[in-house]
Amino acid sequence: RSAKVFHFMNETEAQLRRATFSDMESVAKLHRFSFFDAMPHMPVLHTPEEDLNFYSTVVFPNTEIWISERSGHVAGFISFRSGWIEHLYVHPDHQGAGIGSALLALAQSAQHSLRLWTFQCNLGARRFYERHGFRIEKETDGADNEERQPDILYIRNDMPRISKESPK
Repeated sequence: RSAKVFHFMNETEAQLRRATFSDMESVAKLHRFSFFDAMPHMPVLHTPEEDLNFYSTVVFPNTEIWISERSGHVAGFISFRSGWIEHLYVHPDHQGAGIGSALLALAQSAQHSLRLWTFQCNLGARRFYERHGFRIEKETDGADNEERQPDILYIRNDMPRISKESPK
């Protein structure tokens, strides 16, 4: 896929492009900043260096990552693989401008059904996903995630529904 330019409500141009390995430092920094901005009470389990290693050695080789740039800076990114959104983060200064929606649309265009996890306390993310047609599939107490915080599994299925009635 080639780079795409989108015009947002404030007429600032944002370019979406496939991430390269050299983007992983910016991606890891954006993840850390956005994560703790949205959920400042979450435990800090990793150093910035560990975040960079995770994105470089686990996320980059195993998912498709797209970034949104504004004025030469990474404003948001999405990481997805078959059937799953692994990460979607937008810098707080750029939220509400359509970047998250544009990134999500990329993943949705490649998949008929998508699942993702988010934390129950991340109300902004929950509103965003529900606004985009995701529904709760399961809620947990967090015993199976690294942070040990209650989370939610969301699903969006765009498969056409098959009628149970036989055709006439």
